[in-house]
Amino acid sequence: MKIFEKKYIKELFYLALPIIMGNLGHILLGAGDCFVAGRYSTSAVAAISIATSINATIMMFGTGLVFSISPILSNKRGAKEGAKKYFYPSLRFAIVSGLILMLVTFAYIPLLGYLGFEKTLLKNIQLYTWIVALSTIPAQINITIKEYLQSFEIIFFPNLLLILSVVVNIFFNYIFVYGKFGLPEMGVGGIALATTLVRTMLMVILFMFCIDHFKFHNFVDRNYYKQIIKIGFPLSVAIIIEFIAFNYIAVILGRINGIYAAAHSIIMILSSSSFMIPTSIANALAVKVGYANGSRNYKEIVNYIKNGMGVSISFMLVMALVFFMFPHQLAGIFTKDKALTNIIVPVMALVAFFQVSDGIQSTLSGVFKGLKRTKFVMISNTIAYLFLSISLGFYLGVIKKMYLYGCWLAIAISSVVLATILICFLLNILRNLKKEYAQS
Repeated sequence: MKIFEKKYIKELFYLALPIIMGNLGHILLGAGDCFVAGRYSTSAVAAISIATSINATIMMFGTGLVFSISPILSNKRGAKEGAKKYFYPSLRFAIVSGLILMLVTFAYIPLLGYLGFEKTLLKNIQLYTWIVALSTIPAQINITIKEYLQSFEIIFFPNLLLILSVVVNIFFNYIFVYGKFGLPEMGVGGIALATTLVRTMLMVILFMFCIDHFKFHNFVDRNYYKQIIKIGFPLSVAIIIEFIAFNYIAVILGRINGIYAAAHSIIMILSSSSFMIPTSIANALAVKVGYANGSRNYKEIVNYIKNGMGVSISFMLVMALVFFMFPHQLAGIFTKDKALTNIIVPVMALVAFFQVSDGIQSTLSGVFKGLKRTKFVMISNTIAYLFLSISLGFYLGVIKKMYLYGCWLAIAISSVVLATILICFLLNILRNLKKEYAQS
């Protein structure tokens, strides 16, 4: 049995390459913030790391919900049902969910004072969160429109836009943080303002692109919203659990010393840079597997999975080698602080080990989205990250005082467990699908 087949590799890369570009843009937006903040002060990096860790947990709930849009519409396309008419229903869902998330964000800001952060650090965390909260609705709309376009395999323009926004974001960061062109020096607040402006600009451009390229009619389908909730809610829970497993580290270790939060932020950016490949393959698989599932084509489902997994695993093996061999060079991209580098470098061996299992679980999450079986992703993440990673990480990192190394050791172990569980679930689903399609 061939692992790589030209037809499927070509189709997956046709979708995945622009998505990779977009994911790179998304990562570089965060990297740009970290880069500017790191040169402003280590305290600024710690503040935005902690604030982003908390805020992302809220934001990713909404993101998980709208991540269901592309597999739902891809399945409808595969079943030869009309899908274009769901633009305005998708947009309405984004606005309502974004508004709720924004209000929740504003509500928890006063509670940050009870987490025990040093006063100056707390002030910057709250300032960043207040400003970025204003961009919640634009951010939710951006993701929704991208998911809508992705379901029709329109992927180049929205992802190119993300890459271009990186330059704009760095420019805004520079002038707001340091106070250029007659503006006052804003520090951490300037980074938050740049993020808010960029998200708003992206929203306007993406909306105008859709209006220019499609003819939409006002349409209401309550069953569509039920599908978004049914498929998206397990995804949201799974994503939140994963985000908590990764981002609680910045919070609990940041209370001990802000340098651990800064180190974790840099490691996350580096790890996410490789993670974008399997994530992009997963997005492509969600569309292709979704279309094949809608048309009840078992052979195509298996072929897309096999080729997508082969590409992801091959790439992550290479990245594991890079992380293992060049830890000092990678850390040096973001900081010249020796104390910070000494914390980052030992953890990079664990990040290298983590690469392959993380690539497997990320790629499989796209398969489960396409099959509309997202509850299995939720169950797997709950077992591996909520029950294992968080508890083990707290034990090793805080109680045993292994700090960042202990937390990442727990993540690496949990990632292997997660990948194993997902593979077992998938094999069972594929056996059942084969029987189901054969009988119909």
